[in-house]
Amino acid sequence: MATKNLINKDAIEKLKELAEKARICMMITCLEERPMPSRPMYLQEVDDEGRLWFISDKTSDKNSQLKQNAELQLTFMNDSKSEYLSIYGKADIYTDQKTIDKHWSIMANAWFDGKEDDSVSIIGVHPIEIKYWDTKHGKIIDMATMLYSALTGDKSVDGGVSGSLTV
Repeated sequence: MATKNLINKDAIEKLKELAEKARICMMITCLEERPMPSRPMYLQEVDDEGRLWFISDKTSDKNSQLKQNAELQLTFMNDSKSEYLSIYGKADIYTDQKTIDKHWSIMANAWFDGKEDDSVSIIGVHPIEIKYWDTKHGKIIDMATMLYSALTGDKSVDGGVSGSLTV
């Protein structure tokens, strides 16, 4: 697997591409605890500055944990394409209506009584360190090239790219 580190606009484009395809990640809080609390979260969007946005209940454990320590880890996996992201960052919690209106999704009505619900909050994650893994051809071709390499010993097979994204 080749290494390709990206910065600025190229990094944000790659982050958007991978995160917005996967959409669901594991959000891990209290990084110093064992076991670390984690839960699935649905990504609303990655904005043009590389910030990731989520909708959350302001009374949830995750919000309480992030108020105590804003550091978190996000892990995304798009298994059908063998694409992966690991993001360490810091979270901000927003409860103002302007931010809620901007990042609201109709799907959130499954958990809230509309965007005016008093329990709605928005979590914005500023990435500090991002690692990614991306195959060139998707899962089926990736598995075939790994099998070929394992059977023949040919290590020159191009299995994709991985690296760091700096936004």
